[in-house]
Amino acid sequence: MEDCSPAGAPAADDPEVMFQVPGPTVSFSRLHYSGMGGGDIRGMDGGTSGRKDPAGLKFGQVLIDGKMVDSDLRLISAYVVQDDILMGTLSVRENLLFSVNLRLDPRHYSTTDKQQRVDSIIDDLGLQDCAHTKIGTEFLRGVSGGERKRCSIGMELITSPRLLFLDEPTTGLDSNTANHIINLLHRLSRSGKTIVFSIHQPRYSIFSRFDHLTLMHRGELVYAGAAGKALSYFTDLGYHCEPFNNPSDFFLDVTNGEAHNLLAVSYRQSTQYQRVVEELDHLTQGLEGGVGGQGQKADYVTSFWYQMRIVGGRMVVNSLRNPQTSYAQLALNIFFALLVGLIYYQIPLTLPEALQNRMGAFFFLIINMVFGNLSAVELFINERALFIHENSSGYYRTSVYFLSKIFADLIPNRIVPILIFSAIAYYMMGLKPAFTAFLLFTLTLSLVSLAGVSLAFLVSASVSSFAMANVLIALPFVFMMVFGGFLVNLNSMLSWLSWLKWISIFRYGLEAVTINEFKGQIFYSNTTILPGEVYLETQGIDYSTWGFWQNHVALAGIITVCMVLAYIQLRRINRWK
Repeated sequence: MEDCSPAGAPAADDPEVMFQVPGPTVSFSRLHYSGMGGGDIRGMDGGTSGRKDPAGLKFGQVLIDGKMVDSDLRLISAYVVQDDILMGTLSVRENLLFSVNLRLDPRHYSTTDKQQRVDSIIDDLGLQDCAHTKIGTEFLRGVSGGERKRCSIGMELITSPRLLFLDEPTTGLDSNTANHIINLLHRLSRSGKTIVFSIHQPRYSIFSRFDHLTLMHRGELVYAGAAGKALSYFTDLGYHCEPFNNPSDFFLDVTNGEAHNLLAVSYRQSTQYQRVVEELDHLTQGLEGGVGGQGQKADYVTSFWYQMRIVGGRMVVNSLRNPQTSYAQLALNIFFALLVGLIYYQIPLTLPEALQNRMGAFFFLIINMVFGNLSAVELFINERALFIHENSSGYYRTSVYFLSKIFADLIPNRIVPILIFSAIAYYMMGLKPAFTAFLLFTLTLSLVSLAGVSLAFLVSASVSSFAMANVLIALPFVFMMVFGGFLVNLNSMLSWLSWLKWISIFRYGLEAVTINEFKGQIFYSNTTILPGEVYLETQGIDYSTWGFWQNHVALAGIITVCMVLAYIQLRRINRWK
């Protein structure tokens, strides 16, 4: 039952329908919407399910079985989005297993129980033929549109919700597939579920399945009641549906006609409206003054570590089935390692090439470690919609997704390529032969790379487009490179600019590898012997034990700060639709 006050908002013409036998009662008590847009009434189903921005709801109450709705409704109901958001590299069965593992309490459901639940969903939705077929990506052929939609519905039916919301479930489907989806929802409604969804211009065979119909125009209610009585209601108002005309087309013509402003007034003056108001008043008795109805606070049914195992496992499977990024990162590092090794092959200890070539090589290495990780900006952008949907549906905690993505990306795409890069470049260049020096060199490059990656993660969690991410990540990298100490002497800079050196990844990386290589080395020419420490002093570099390790501490600090900020930004992502 719905009761909405006029709001003078943008058009909202798609009907909302409800299948209800004998599931929970959904009540909208004297809601006042303003600024409803998007061309349909999804603000009703999405807002009720906790997915729509409530900014346009000025006053009113939303009740489920007479209880006030709060944000925790997302954990105890189900919501199917308009665009089917699924992991494309997983099969239909694997996606359903992912949902059942995270949304059913492992203390109460064994592995066998979960498998049986998935089998039952597959049978009910007619997905037997494609159960082991991957959903599909832009590079991988997968299931059909109708099968994707049924899989999306199945993901939400795992918890056997009594209340199911759908956002235009027939969008993008052919008429036959759309009819099949609606028949499926109709059967589900007869099993004790209340199903609420918005739909755009359904054909008659679909419209005939509706139990309850809500029509709105510009934020105002023009009809709410039994779908079978809608035609007679408009006939009583003087609007006649011609023979063979689709009722849904007729309703759209009427609500968008010249007299559309009178429809809301007529409805508020009708006896049907008065019956709705009386029933709503009965339901809301005792709720004034903030009394009653708040349900028990919902929480995740699975623990943090259990979610880490399931979500992390999916990340690993996704990486193994879509390894292009890992292969490309590894190939890029091997190529640049060979390139640097050939350009600076076996650098001698003779002056002046010993100093010039070493510093040039180190600067090239640091640049490669930083700019070679620009691909990290796609980490949270690629799956942004998937994360928002699954997190809003109560699949897992934000921290679980963040840590799983970080570990799944760092090990194959950052750590392993750096180890290979260091081993090739270090010994081809003929740097200090001590194995300890090689380990410190590898540690330094790893921290430099991770610092650049962490900044890329921060940008990735903060924006939603690659274009903006590339701009935001390039600017700080360029500034850090300028203030790294190689292109300009930091001691000669203006005082009000010199502070930027303290946030330069390049500076800390260059100083660390320079100290590691030059300390204890002797460089010479025909007439000159130059200890490495003397060169470090001329460059103003502190080569003491702390002077060396302070660079690593600073890099670790940059990594920590950027990672924490990236997590905060991920939590702050706008989840409203």
